[in-house]
Amino acid sequence: RFVACPQLARTVQRCLQGGTDLGPQPLLLELAPGPGILTQTLIDAGFRVVALESDSDFLTDLQSLENSLDGQLKVISGDFFKLDPLTKGALKPPAVSSDKLFETMGIAAVPWRADVPVKIFGIVPQQSERKRLWRLLFNMYECSSIYRYGRVELNLFISEKEYTVLTAKPGEPKIYQAFTVLAQLGYEIKLLHKEPWSSFATNLKSGGLAIPKTVQLPNDHLCLVQLTPQQNLFTGGLKPSNATTFIFMVKQSFAKPNSKLRDRLNSWSLDNSDRLLKALEIPKNAAMRNLYPEDYKRLFEALQNSDMFAETLFHDEVMASTRAMN
Repeated sequence: RFVACPQLARTVQRCLQGGTDLGPQPLLLELAPGPGILTQTLIDAGFRVVALESDSDFLTDLQSLENSLDGQLKVISGDFFKLDPLTKGALKPPAVSSDKLFETMGIAAVPWRADVPVKIFGIVPQQSERKRLWRLLFNMYECSSIYRYGRVELNLFISEKEYTVLTAKPGEPKIYQAFTVLAQLGYEIKLLHKEPWSSFATNLKSGGLAIPKTVQLPNDHLCLVQLTPQQNLFTGGLKPSNATTFIFMVKQSFAKPNSKLRDRLNSWSLDNSDRLLKALEIPKNAAMRNLYPEDYKRLFEALQNSDMFAETLFHDEVMASTRAMN
């Protein structure tokens, strides 16, 4: 995995502070802090830090740092990306329960439209990066795991190629994807900083930087991206209870992104598709990859109100998708 080099610490501190007075010791959950380079800087900046670390090689030093401070640091053994696994019985380390984690942090659940209850900071491992981001997105739409506590704000270093997909525009071939639509609709996405790969060390035995190869997309940096769940996401017909169906509808729409929306609606046994598209002010010949994220939400809400549309069309696929995400 990657570890931020010391010269990057102050930059991260400024990004997370946002150039404003943070008030009395705001709480920050830091993921996989490693040797604690950023941890100490964040504490010096006035944060109270909960460090979630699974590597025993780093835990001893972090716990020593915890003991030397007056309650500004709490170290917990666990892996954020193995949070709330779908297993029966007691969790096996490094898996951890979000309920236990938030109880330890002293964070109580708040309504969705309330202020952000806690900020999270970390570097997303490059192995299975997209899968990890998908799971966070899936949990956000379902208000499950960490999102049972409200609109938890993520501040994550992700690869430049994934940031490019996150911020793609309708119609951009191969870049504008189902993941793009769902992320832009669900999150307020803000780029805080771009940093060259060379600013990160690694604990690989080779000592090299395992930079993922990419042909079509730029990937020269890690991008510190702030993902804040949209306060008005669950308005209209979209709710956590039917969000899984919405996710699959968008994913299925991009199975053939050049296909026409009218043809897709007909495949869902919707006989009055032309009338629906006219009401939504969407051109009859619009391709799936040309729709804006808001169009997908309006379409879903309209389908929810249609007598001709049955969610049972998606039941088997939704169940399979749910298992895959988890």
